[in-house]
Amino acid sequence: MASAPAEFPLPDRIRPCVGLALGGGSARGWAHIGVIRELEALGIEVHLVAGTSIGALVGAIHAGGQLGEFEAWVTGLTRKTVFSLMDFQFGGGVLKGSRLMDFFRTRFHDRDIQDLGLPFAATATALHTGAEVWLRSGSTLDAVRASIALPGLFTPVLYGGRLLVDGGLVNPVPVSLARAMEADVVIAVDLASELPARGAPQGATDAATDAAGWPSMMAVIASSIDIMQIRISRSRMAGDPPDAIIRPRVAHIGILDFHRAPEAIEAGRQAVREALPALRPRLGLDAPDA
Repeated sequence: MASAPAEFPLPDRIRPCVGLALGGGSARGWAHIGVIRELEALGIEVHLVAGTSIGALVGAIHAGGQLGEFEAWVTGLTRKTVFSLMDFQFGGGVLKGSRLMDFFRTRFHDRDIQDLGLPFAATATALHTGAEVWLRSGSTLDAVRASIALPGLFTPVLYGGRLLVDGGLVNPVPVSLARAMEADVVIAVDLASELPARGAPQGATDAATDAAGWPSMMAVIASSIDIMQIRISRSRMAGDPPDAIIRPRVAHIGILDFHRAPEAIEAGRQAVREALPALRPRLGLDAPDA
């Protein structure tokens, strides 16, 4: 007697759970949008997102299903628009951050992290202990605000009874968090991979003899952040390597150049294309026909 056909056809292959670890990098982080868009165009499905700093912002927007609206907004940013969202102050950080987050609350729907369309988590750093903090529940925008609280630029955030600052201080590219979220394959997006090649700020080398050559405060902050991020991310990823790394070429974009979204997004797309040969075997994808 012939056996009955299976009630449900088995898939040709079992696809792995793909996690995206989006690194920090301030305005360079708009490249994450291009990365996500190019992965979608290639039919590569992302099942969960872990983000640090600007990676947390883009990741949260994507997990909430609003990336299209967000991309339209960032590509329309001008210097004037960016400046209007900055609430300058003294004490705790150059920017308070309230104006920016109030804008996001009116423009993008805030939900509990656990209610987003995709599993999402953000990293932050406990200011008083230096402990790495994983934000996996509660207000999505509150978690993002804590994750982007870059010391010297944004004020710290009181979250869950602790003062939190930028997650990039301890985990610039959150591969470990993506793995803790049970990703089988982790794709890391590292925005700092080419930063050392950029060199010292203009005039920094002869500043001792020419006072006019001293870099500005923002140039010092930017270069310090670059050094910190590249050193820590190299160390963390050496100990817990991702399965694949995407490296957008965005070193030429300043940390506050949020008005340069179109070129950052294109850099993200191009980086995915360059990484595709390494991505395919990791994701169990066949090579394209010759």
